[in-house]
Amino acid sequence: MAPAPRFALGHAAGSDGAAAAIAALRGSPTAPPSANLGFVYTSQEAAGELPNILKILKRESGIKDWVGAAGIGLCATGTEYFRRPAVATLIGAFADDTFRVVDSDKQKTWKKLHPGPADEPAFGIVHGDPSGSDILQLVPTFAEATNSFLVGGLTSPEVGHGQVAGGVTSGGLSGVLFASSVAVATGLSQGCSPIGPIRRVTEAHRNVAIKIDGKPAYDVFLEDIGPELATNLRRAAGRIFVAFPVRGSDRNDYVVRNIVGIDPERKLVGIGDLLEDGQPVMFCRRDVETARTDLRRMLGDLRKRTKKEAKGAIYCSCVARGPHLFDEQEEMAMIAEELGEVPLVGFYGSGEISHNRLYTQTGVLSLFL
Repeated sequence: MAPAPRFALGHAAGSDGAAAAIAALRGSPTAPPSANLGFVYTSQEAAGELPNILKILKRESGIKDWVGAAGIGLCATGTEYFRRPAVATLIGAFADDTFRVVDSDKQKTWKKLHPGPADEPAFGIVHGDPSGSDILQLVPTFAEATNSFLVGGLTSPEVGHGQVAGGVTSGGLSGVLFASSVAVATGLSQGCSPIGPIRRVTEAHRNVAIKIDGKPAYDVFLEDIGPELATNLRRAAGRIFVAFPVRGSDRNDYVVRNIVGIDPERKLVGIGDLLEDGQPVMFCRRDVETARTDLRRMLGDLRKRTKKEAKGAIYCSCVARGPHLFDEQEEMAMIAEELGEVPLVGFYGSGEISHNRLYTQTGVLSLFL
């Protein structure tokens, strides 16, 4: 049996979304004859044209099944696009019975959409609406209902209808599920590093930490961030976050949440997630050198695990990464340097999905093998 062909990659910026979509398709190599699934990502500057962009893609490619999202920025092999209309496409060929497109407004049918044997885990690439109040609960609910390992991310919060799943949609989660016969490998790279020990929330009210390790939460916060930042809390804004270690894992797997407020008088720390008494927690710092090291670690690990060239790739990264953390174009250049010119598309969003959790400050890379 001949090896599966590489996916067809196209990407371009333009005067508007339609021009970018046409340029992306024209710059793409010929798709495999059996191509039947396309991924499309746009920058938020082109998101208002998503219905027309999708119409162009379906007409020009002959492919009816498309999934994707509008990001704050988007990426393709070796390239990042921000602050201008841009479109990236990736077209692949799959056996018809190995994938199912999932629309965000059909939650009641999720269990029926599992491709392949129900007792075998599926793999899903999904996109979510960051404005939904239930998005944190929706990700694990979707993963359990479909018996899937999920990857993906949240769209730009500036976009009302920023998801593509057959057509343009919004709200909840949408994307595509693949049967276990579709070979994939995934990796997650953190953008923050722990700066203190793993501690325990010992008293909390909703998202406000009152005591950590039996001491006022604010005092523990100052202790862990160190005297340099403790004497200038304005410098800590955007640099210091809270991390929740994943239960049963080590310090290398954790979800990061924003610090949404501090109260020095009452010694409280507000966190961008609900808290539970006894919950493990640690403070962490956004650090470019650590992020570079961890991205290289993740890429090296993927290369060792796969031991062959990928046919295509999807990358979902946090908007706080890209040029807001690394040098301009550096993140995509690092991936290309480690993995070669693998056809890759993806986006920079407001949250990343891996397994059954919503992360921030991370990059999630998935390879089709």
